[in-house]
Amino acid sequence: MTSQLFSPLKIRGVEFKNRVWVSPMCQYSADDGVVGTWHIVHLGSFATGGVGMIMVEATAVMPNGRISIGCSGIWSDKHAEAFKPAIDFVHSQGSLIGIQLAHAGRKGSTMKPWDDHEIAVASEGGWETIGPSALAYKDFPVPHAMTVDEIQSATQSFVESAVRSERAGFDLVEIHAAHGYLFHQFLSPLSNLRTDEYGGSFENRIRFLVDT
Repeated sequence: MTSQLFSPLKIRGVEFKNRVWVSPMCQYSADDGVVGTWHIVHLGSFATGGVGMIMVEATAVMPNGRISIGCSGIWSDKHAEAFKPAIDFVHSQGSLIGIQLAHAGRKGSTMKPWDDHEIAVASEGGWETIGPSALAYKDFPVPHAMTVDEIQSATQSFVESAVRSERAGFDLVEIHAAHGYLFHQFLSPLSNLRTDEYGGSFENRIRFLVDT
């Protein structure tokens, strides 16, 4: 008798050979958001192990959406193209592969975890962070409070990144809306102090995510 864990699963026409899925894990090994050989080995090793699906790490939809200076991105066709060798290898092993689209918001512009300090300044490749309100996370710099136009532009960046992901060969897309990153910052009344249509009531605080 086959264990339920190792039996096939079909979701909306997509069939997974088993129910063993690999969660996204940040590798901090991309070059200006572009993935490389490290990612092929990292993702490919799970595929050779026979898992049903592998989820790629939180991947930024905008340059300022990265968590760290070493995080992956898919804000351009060049970035999407760089994923193809890993996608092709995973598929060659009979596994499926998805991508987690993300924006770090006010928790971005950090160094890699093994560096000797946390916040990346401009000379180290850092950037001005953004968020729903000009309210810092812990000892991080105060983020730029997004305008309505900037919120709508971010939504479009998620849409365009999803289209690139599909064209690159990913089998599914996941939206990262947890862990205190940008969508989560809008959802929480502790970090979202806005008084417009994106803040205040629950319906307003979920608007950015729902619209996206």
